[in-house]
Amino acid sequence: MTTKTDNLLRLKIISLGNVSVGKSCLIKRYCEKRFISKYMATIGIDYGVTRIRVRNYDIRMNIFDFSGHPLFYEVRNEFYRDVQGILLVFDLNNRRSFESLDNWICEMKKELNLNSTQKSSPIVFIIGNKNDLKRAVEENEARMWANIRGYQYFETSAATGTGVQEMFDSLFSSLIDTNENGGVPPVNNLSNLNFTIEQVEAISRLRNNKDNFERLGLRHNCTKEDVLTAYKRLAKLLHPDKSDAPGSEDAFKLLLNAKTELLNRFDK
Repeated sequence: MTTKTDNLLRLKIISLGNVSVGKSCLIKRYCEKRFISKYMATIGIDYGVTRIRVRNYDIRMNIFDFSGHPLFYEVRNEFYRDVQGILLVFDLNNRRSFESLDNWICEMKKELNLNSTQKSSPIVFIIGNKNDLKRAVEENEARMWANIRGYQYFETSAATGTGVQEMFDSLFSSLIDTNENGGVPPVNNLSNLNFTIEQVEAISRLRNNKDNFERLGLRHNCTKEDVLTAYKRLAKLLHPDKSDAPGSEDAFKLLLNAKTELLNRFDK
């Protein structure tokens, strides 16, 4: 990065996420102020440059749009180096794309050689795209998922433009702050939450599974004792008196119903 006195900031930004989540459309919406309705999957890497003016900085943004297809891993892994900003995108009406975020983070950390002790690291934004369509992932769940990992969360629609400008404005503001802080990202308190990843994942599993065995994390050939053990563990984790995670109360009710129905099967 350049120094503060240069007033010229060259940024490398990459977009990650599964195929067809709208990464390319988001970039075109911001850079070209238009939406391409006919989707063409990115092959390998797309590259673009745009210049903007933010807070007295002349910003030259080099953006690399990575294909989400596994076949192109050997192509995209060459472009992770020296990145300052990462847009990790999923499709709000495709739950599988949301559940794949952990895999993308693992790839990102591996290729960037990131670890918890490093002070200098890219700014990562988690983006739920297509919020103009029917949801498979609720905002509360996605925001918890992102925040508990220390990432900022945004919702956008490349089709309507909703949230796109605001997301990029926040990204550039964070990158300028990082530049003025000698390359160290600004400290945020997103990860200082009163609940754990385990609680968030348990709530998600209870809410999104229809099978009671899966809700309790059990196999169908489990025993009655297995059901009681799983129930006690989850009850301790999610009881509203002990858990501040949003959705704990509803999840606890689902847990009670699941336990009751499963125990009734053994008593027949």
